[in-house]
Amino acid sequence: MIEIERKYLVTSLDFKKEAFAQNHIAQGYLNSNPERTVRIRIKGDKGYLTIKGIGNESGTSRLEWEQEIALEDAKKLLALCEKGVIEKTRYEVKSGNHVIEIDEFHGENEGLFMAEIELKNEHETIEKPTWLGKEVTGDQRYYNSYISLNPFKNW
Repeated sequence: MIEIERKYLVTSLDFKKEAFAQNHIAQGYLNSNPERTVRIRIKGDKGYLTIKGIGNESGTSRLEWEQEIALEDAKKLLALCEKGVIEKTRYEVKSGNHVIEIDEFHGENEGLFMAEIELKNEHETIEKPTWLGKEVTGDQRYYNSYISLNPFKNW
C-alpha cells in the first residue's frame, strides 16, 4: 500500500520506439487535496478508484490504495469529478529491472511528457535511458492532481 516512485521529465520521443505497451487514460479527481487525493481512472477498458495520501518529505513515498471498479461505474464517477479531466497516453518501457511509465499528455496539457518509475525502496538505483531528463519527484507542479486544475498550457 505504500507507493515508492520517482518522476522525471522526458527529453525526446525516442521512448516510443522502445515501448512494449501503450494505453489511453482518462482520469479525474473527486478530491484533489494533496493530503488525500481521490482519483477515478479509465485505462483502456477498465475502471479504477484510487486514494493517495500526502507524500513524505522527499515526495518519493506515499500511501496508495487502488481498486478496480466496473467500467460503467468509472464513467459515471468521472462525470462527477472536479474540472480538468486529464487525457493522456501511457507508454511502458523496460529499463533494467524496472518498467518506466511515460505519460504523453493531451488537451490542455499537450506538450508535457513525464516518466514514473516505481521502486522497491527509496534508495534503489535505476538505469536511466538517455531520454530521461530532469528529476521532478516531490515537485507538486508535476502531480496529475495539480495539472488537472493548472493545465500545462498556462505555465
